[in-house]
Amino acid sequence: MDRKAKRGLGRGLSALMSDVAENPGTPAETPKAPDRSLPIETIEPNPDQPRRDFAPDALEDLAASIREKGIIQPLIVRPNPRRAGGYEIVAGERRWRAAQIAKLHEVPVIIRDFDDTEVLEVAIIENIQRADLNPVEEAAGYTQLMEKFGHTQEKLATALGKSRSHIANCVRLLSLPADVLTYLREGSLSAGHARALITSDDPVDLAKKVIAKGLSVRETEKLAKYGGNNIFSETGKSTKKPAQAKDADTKALEADLSANLGMRVVLSHKPGQESGTMTIGYDTLDQLDELCRRLSS
Repeated sequence: MDRKAKRGLGRGLSALMSDVAENPGTPAETPKAPDRSLPIETIEPNPDQPRRDFAPDALEDLAASIREKGIIQPLIVRPNPRRAGGYEIVAGERRWRAAQIAKLHEVPVIIRDFDDTEVLEVAIIENIQRADLNPVEEAAGYTQLMEKFGHTQEKLATALGKSRSHIANCVRLLSLPADVLTYLREGSLSAGHARALITSDDPVDLAKKVIAKGLSVRETEKLAKYGGNNIFSETGKSTKKPAQAKDADTKALEADLSANLGMRVVLSHKPGQESGTMTIGYDTLDQLDELCRRLSS
């Protein structure tokens, strides 16, 4: 039987979880002992790694820590399936990049004989543990697991401890245009903003308006609902049409009805039409009972 067919996703993630501690030193997260050290030039990144963005400032900070303390948590690597004698990173690409900045010649590694499914699973685990994971990277990781290996959203949700709706909402973000995904990746838009734009006919234009006006997610939802029409002022606040001034006859009629009923009466007459609404406000249940009695008599 094929090895991948025998292996359940949940069991695989559970079994691999202990290898991917990003923050050693906390309880139950002690550093693993490396198998050996490898020349840094023999190691290369995994081309299917869902993480694409590495903040230069964060890498410099990590490099400074590595110069002082070394690499505490070994990288996880596997024999490179594309280059004999080389190794491919399974987890720890950020440490590998920082080690190059720190001018290390060798890095400590744990060598595992992982197949492609396991490599991608570990990459997902490693990325989910990151506090700075952006929604586009997360969505790309879930999508890779589903498209390349046939896993369902339900299986991913169970294995990764996420709700199915969370995974579904993440994946839907990838339907947005590249420009909007860039805003999302850079943090100019939140995932909530981006989800509100998915059904829009022109999400790029709306995204620019949202960013320029600093709109909230709720305001973005309204903007998308009304097709991007100018429902917000330049300050980003909702614009409200001024109330139509009531004529003297309408005000007089309101006053007469209110006096006769002993309750507040408001007439809303549609300009240029014969229709409208009459609202009667009551302050107590006794007033409501009296109103019902009069209407039914």
